[in-house]
Amino acid sequence: MSIKPNLIYSNPSMILGHGDFKYQVDKKWGMLDFAKFPVNNCHEMVMDRKKRMILLTDEAKNNVIIYDQSGKYLDSWTLNLAAAHGLTLVDEGDAEYLWIVDNGGKVLKTTLEGKIVTEIASPISEGIYEQNMPYVPTETAIAPNGDLYIADGYGSQYFLHYDSKGNFIRKFGGDGHEDHQFKTAHGITIDQRGGKEPTLLCTSRGHNSFKRFTMDGKYLETIFLPGAFVCRPVIDGDELYAGVCWSRLKYLEQMDNSGFVTILNKENKVVSNPGGTSPTYVDGELQLIKQENPVFQHCHDVCIDQDKNIYVCQWNAGKSYPIKLIRV
Repeated sequence: MSIKPNLIYSNPSMILGHGDFKYQVDKKWGMLDFAKFPVNNCHEMVMDRKKRMILLTDEAKNNVIIYDQSGKYLDSWTLNLAAAHGLTLVDEGDAEYLWIVDNGGKVLKTTLEGKIVTEIASPISEGIYEQNMPYVPTETAIAPNGDLYIADGYGSQYFLHYDSKGNFIRKFGGDGHEDHQFKTAHGITIDQRGGKEPTLLCTSRGHNSFKRFTMDGKYLETIFLPGAFVCRPVIDGDELYAGVCWSRLKYLEQMDNSGFVTILNKENKVVSNPGGTSPTYVDGELQLIKQENPVFQHCHDVCIDQDKNIYVCQWNAGKSYPIKLIRV
């Protein structure tokens, strides 16, 4: 799919989004000297206690770039990972830590300065998987009790559950089209909105959906987002946000350079699609959503700051830095 040059950037009055979730685009946010700080794919971003924006890239020269919220460079470091993909921040009281997932099979816990604290062994080496089963992890989530969940999103499509000491408990999911199964089990997060008991929200990108499970891996429901190949779910306040890597017109037809951002309310209804079509429900069913404005190419992750601005990380987007959406 060919995309014409984006004219939205030259029109500062252009507003993206719908309803109460509208945004101005800041494409210059976070742009650095590419010769000094190259990026390949800007895969994911988190915000720490100091409100610094921590970006994960799969450029081995700088896996992590740290910005302030104006987009000013603060620091960078690397673990020399050529396929760094997933980034989760956990606050353990004494300090904050990062869980970094590399598609090459590494799942690492580090300090914010890049010191490795823990590494989770491959499920193949531990006998959790059989020798012929692929293992290509993509994401982690940490439960309130410290349990660890790993999404094997590009591998065997399982979610692996460990206790806080790294002991394996169970796996659930797997490849397939049943309610409890996955096609591209790309992301996972803990959902405690509304003070409810925590549950797991898991991405099934090929199914255009998030699937909810109990903390011990029992299927509960599917949130279907027709047209949206969603990446990991990101919760901020009552809302659920996600980058959409591709959108489609027909079932399972991925269109290149067709990403946007989607936002769901606490009832899990889509309320805004910055860069995408306005959400429409008919008899309670969400209608097809897809890219409308070619602001983005392939949205891979979003991070929400304290002012409800959105920082959008992209895969396969010309090695570009993140884009900031300023809430208006």
